[in-house]
Amino acid sequence: MPYDSGCDPQKDARGKLPKSFTTPWSELAMTRTCTCIYHFLVLSWYIFLNYYISQKGGRDQQKSKIFLNGGQWKHLTFLNLLLQAIFYGVACMEDVLKRIKGEKDIKFMTAFRDLLFTTLAFPISTFVFLSFWILFLYDRELVYPKALDGIFPVWLNHAMHTSILPFTLAEVILRPHCYPQRKKGLTLLALASLAYISRVLWIYSETGTWVYPVFAKLSPVGLTAFFSLSYIFNASIYLLGEKLNHWKWGDTMQPRKKRK
Repeated sequence: MPYDSGCDPQKDARGKLPKSFTTPWSELAMTRTCTCIYHFLVLSWYIFLNYYISQKGGRDQQKSKIFLNGGQWKHLTFLNLLLQAIFYGVACMEDVLKRIKGEKDIKFMTAFRDLLFTTLAFPISTFVFLSFWILFLYDRELVYPKALDGIFPVWLNHAMHTSILPFTLAEVILRPHCYPQRKKGLTLLALASLAYISRVLWIYSETGTWVYPVFAKLSPVGLTAFFSLSYIFNASIYLLGEKLNHWKWGDTMQPRKKRK
């Protein structure tokens, strides 16, 4: 696939660029068009999901009760859907700007797209998929009580918790992403995790109700261990994404250096 990233290319031992960096312009244009269409379709899907959930939650009394004490944004699942919509919106906008300006990358937009995907969009969507289905298979009452089957249709459950993984893996394969320095990436992920945990604890302190039933089963020590292990799990997913990016695209990228 033609090179399309915000990172500077690294030449091989003979001083030549990889083949993907010297792809004919016609092939590069076709790839960009297909990528733009793909991003637009996925963006439309996530916009639809966010709109559908918000509308149904307001009209259905049963769903409205679920969204009490913090609203729908207390659930990581719904926050992830919003995050994915934002990411694909940025990716789609970048695709369009590239075609309009005829440039390889829009520096700020490309850098922001990569930072958003590597530190948040990929780790969180993968974390939601894995953590949900692990807990669901162990004891669904801990995370998705059976009573919800009559409220959320099966297709919506899979849209929120299953299809998110294929989409994020497709993005890894579709184009290379410039990862930030590992310390910076993990720090941003830690701040996002801390912000969500703080919101969960705040909601409990205000309402006496936990966002997820599994939290009610844990002691204060158990909660601390759970949240700590969750971040370690999330950080491992971040590193996995870094490895997948390297596996697919090799040592062809280096973070863009600051110009003097």
